Amino acid sequence: MTGKPAAAKASAEKPRQVHSHSPREAAVRTLLAVTLKNRPFDAALDEITKQAGLDARDRAFVFNLVMLCLRRYGSLKALLGTLIDRGLPRNATWTEAALITGLAQILLMRTADHAATHETVDMIKTLSGKERGFAGLVNAILRRAIRERDALTATLDATPEKDLPGWLWKSWSAAYGAETTRLVAKSLQSEPSLDITVKDAAARVAWAEKLEATELPTGSLRRASTDVTALEGYESGDWWVQDMAAAIPATLLGDLTGKSVLDLCAAPGGKTLQLASLGAKVTAVDRSENRLKRLSANLARTGLKADIKVGDAARFKPAEPTDHILLDAPCSATGTLRRNPDLLWSKSPEDVAKLTALQARILDHAFSLLPVGGTLVYCVCSLEPGEGRDQIAAFLAHTKAAKRVAIGAAEVGDLAELITEEGDLLCLPSCLAESGGMDGFYAARLTRQE
Repeated sequence: MTGKPAAAKASAEKPRQVHSHSPREAAVRTLLAVTLKNRPFDAALDEITKQAGLDARDRAFVFNLVMLCLRRYGSLKALLGTLIDRGLPRNATWTEAALITGLAQILLMRTADHAATHETVDMIKTLSGKERGFAGLVNAILRRAIRERDALTATLDATPEKDLPGWLWKSWSAAYGAETTRLVAKSLQSEPSLDITVKDAAARVAWAEKLEATELPTGSLRRASTDVTALEGYESGDWWVQDMAAAIPATLLGDLTGKSVLDLCAAPGGKTLQLASLGAKVTAVDRSENRLKRLSANLARTGLKADIKVGDAARFKPAEPTDHILLDAPCSATGTLRRNPDLLWSKSPEDVAKLTALQARILDHAFSLLPVGGTLVYCVCSLEPGEGRDQIAAFLAHTKAAKRVAIGAAEVGDLAELITEEGDLLCLPSCLAESGGMDGFYAARLTRQE
């Protein structure tokens, strides 16, 4: 397995007239934009569905289909290879992408077989050049998938490791073991639930009932995914969306009533909202003005307050001393692959190396701002050891004034499996798999001794 899909660097633009009524064509174009051109999924989806003139229903279909294809891209591509005796030419990029979307519909989405087959074949027939000649092959493969649905689906489900790029499989297997990595890979194939943080903890039970949600051990609420803006309490700012793993680090700072907290790399602001709701006087810092606009909007919606600053976390110096620091460092985001499967095919080991160097600089600077006895929580939504465990080990080795403060199971809802031997937080997506799993997250709590 390689780090990125092995595909010709051909244009993802199909040499044909665009039919604005074809959501399946928009799905193929979006899949190619992500896997061939490394375009962010959201940007590609917005541009392509607008060009196609799709309504909300068709756009939702494209979103769900492409997200599924990205989550299962490796295993779908491997399965396709077993269904084609001679393989496809390297430049048959449209045909390959169309087949992957067709197989995903038949085997995983259970859309109407006729529609999945007929519209995909018609799409190939309208291609110019040699790919038009693959229409018969596409028809034969998709009809075979219908006939052998159960067996082929079982084959897909038996190889979750194929849905990880090779470099991630190697890295995670070395860190967590092959069996745990297979469980993580399996959990990444599923759509995540909707997790919610309630502004007033005392009202959590009431909101769980109103939102038809389940209260998780760590205090987050969980329900089926839906349009959050239509749910009670969203417009009034009584809660916000935040994965249960991402909601833990801010709680590790203890009683924040009246305390000043520096929230570094704060946007889009879920942890800022948490800190403010816990009674802290928050200074939220991020270098992205656009992302801070979203933070400002969230503060306005929830009625919470924070002092927002545009700045580089590796250089920022607050005007007044701070009591505690929360550093949600920029990272590879490999813990969020359930939500952002396009990252599977756009990140590389080189990206991780650059980020670990940046994290080290920010962490060194952040700790220099911490008073004696103050607490710094370092966290990343990454499963890469170099961004978490190894980063903290290196920091403690060269920072004599720093001391790790072990996290106790009682602080994370008695979920002892989330605590490492060193006393750090490590959330794997396979944790609580029976109730929907969680994002991957790492956090360490540090204090200054002198």
